[in-house]
Amino acid sequence: MKRLPVAIFFLILFSMSSAIGQTTSPVNISYTITFREAQAHYADVEMDITGLNQKALDLKMPVWTPGSYLVREYSKNVESFTAETRGKFLEAKKTRKNIWHINTENISAVKVKYRVYAFELSVRTAFIDASHAFLAPAGIFVYPDGMLHHASTIHIVPYKKWDKVSTSLEMVNNDPFTRHSLDYDILYDSPLEVGNQDVFGFDVGGTKYEVAMYGGGNYDKEKLTKDMPKIIEHEVAVYGENPNKHYVFIVHNTSRGGGGLEHLSSCVLGASRDNYATERGYQGFLSLVAHEHFHLWNVKRLRPIALGPFDYDNENYTTDLWIAEGFTAYYQDIIVRRTNLYPVDNYLGVLAADINYVANQPGGKIEPLAEASFDAWIKLYRPNENTANTTISYYNKGSIMALMFDLEIIIDTKGKYSLDDVMHYMYHTYYKTKKRGYTDKEFKQGVEKFAGKNLDEFYKKYIYGLDEIDFDKYLGYAGYHLTDEFAGNNDPALGVATTVAGGKVYVTGVSRNSAAWVDGINVNDEITAIDSAKVTDMTGVLNGKKPGDKINVSVLRDGLPLTLPVTLLKKSQVKFKIDTVAQPTEQQLLVRKKWLSL
Repeated sequence: MKRLPVAIFFLILFSMSSAIGQTTSPVNISYTITFREAQAHYADVEMDITGLNQKALDLKMPVWTPGSYLVREYSKNVESFTAETRGKFLEAKKTRKNIWHINTENISAVKVKYRVYAFELSVRTAFIDASHAFLAPAGIFVYPDGMLHHASTIHIVPYKKWDKVSTSLEMVNNDPFTRHSLDYDILYDSPLEVGNQDVFGFDVGGTKYEVAMYGGGNYDKEKLTKDMPKIIEHEVAVYGENPNKHYVFIVHNTSRGGGGLEHLSSCVLGASRDNYATERGYQGFLSLVAHEHFHLWNVKRLRPIALGPFDYDNENYTTDLWIAEGFTAYYQDIIVRRTNLYPVDNYLGVLAADINYVANQPGGKIEPLAEASFDAWIKLYRPNENTANTTISYYNKGSIMALMFDLEIIIDTKGKYSLDDVMHYMYHTYYKTKKRGYTDKEFKQGVEKFAGKNLDEFYKKYIYGLDEIDFDKYLGYAGYHLTDEFAGNNDPALGVATTVAGGKVYVTGVSRNSAAWVDGINVNDEITAIDSAKVTDMTGVLNGKKPGDKINVSVLRDGLPLTLPVTLLKKSQVKFKIDTVAQPTEQQLLVRKKWLSL
């Protein structure tokens, strides 16, 4: 299809002021993206700004992307940054890591050119090669300081035989390679997949859904077009409306893919291309779909007050990621269960895995849940060998909090209300009516409204405190209890995680308060022998031993031999499974029916 010049499609938005000067004429902003060296992982960006009437212009690139709470320093991938006006080069002086300063006195139009290296394959970073381009906008597009509210037009010149663009940004004049954004918050929340992806779709309640599959795989499109709408329908039912008319799932199928990232009207999913044919793999994908799609309400619209409007230069701190992510993690599985795509036993198995993680993570006794949310910027995405000893995931523990709230509300109201009612109320009260985010106190009040009681003690124990969770109390509301498969065992444990490389065993983690922790085994030690017996892997090395036994662990530390006397301790981990009580009461069955949609 022949495409008209992008200039015809420039989107005009009037701006009365900017951060560094006054402007009284229309400012037009457009981008053209080309891929002349896609095989070398580069995008060439040309930015045209007209209608300027200010002495200086600062162009900025975000340092992070919404939904992924880490400063990623996207500007590190930018090179060959130049600016010109009417063929005359202007000085583009870098004044900060992510800011280029241009003198624009008596200049109304500026053309900026730069290149972006994109070779980090994840749902939150740009990736380009000869087969496709995934453009994570925060790492591709610079913006004029003070003009985040401005519209822009994006024109894509595809590489060689690429023939599709998948994005939630709307087309201009039905041209799939020309898109527009009403402001930069929308642009930075609208990733673009460019290439030859397999595209299919479906409608749900008047909303058009597009699924863009990159990388091939053994997925069944017919099955997905039946099952994905079921998930969406149940999620829409929680909130009472779908705020989108068009939504896009961008799916990257790789050999060992995973993860996802939510956006305002789309999401990006990572999947393993050969896992769709197994029950576990397919249900895992559906759970990921449910998680990221649920975010279009929870966090993209119903959000902690700190998460918007965004500061793209700095961390945006909140203590409520346990709600934004943890509650979404809870709903991802309970929603799939409601569709009957999860049998009850499968759901209870997934729930037991979350409980086991929370119960076994040493860091859960060190870091409160609210603090884990606040410290996401420095801890969650920067794990090291001691992370398990110092932190708790606000995904897993937040999901358990949602479970506890849900069951508490159901039993206290005899099945009249559930956590769904809290989410519906909060969405319509804060996003729809007050048009702002909620505070910690306001979300707590929302839960209390439907629980019918004060939750000060609950928050003190589990959100801000480190109290041990009484899982059986809450599961008991629905007639379930935990059985520890390790109970009664008297197995010894060394307390190390190891990896084998080249026939050598290396320590990769030491668990807090374990035998290895107490007696000084270190991460990066090479374990060469135990009681003089050569070690080539850790299988069976403690056979015949019991807690209290003393062993000699020989290691190489920084190339030097060392023998450490270690006193074995009892294995402290639990392995819970969820069982039904022998004779559930009528009340327990009522709660179970409401909770599990039986």
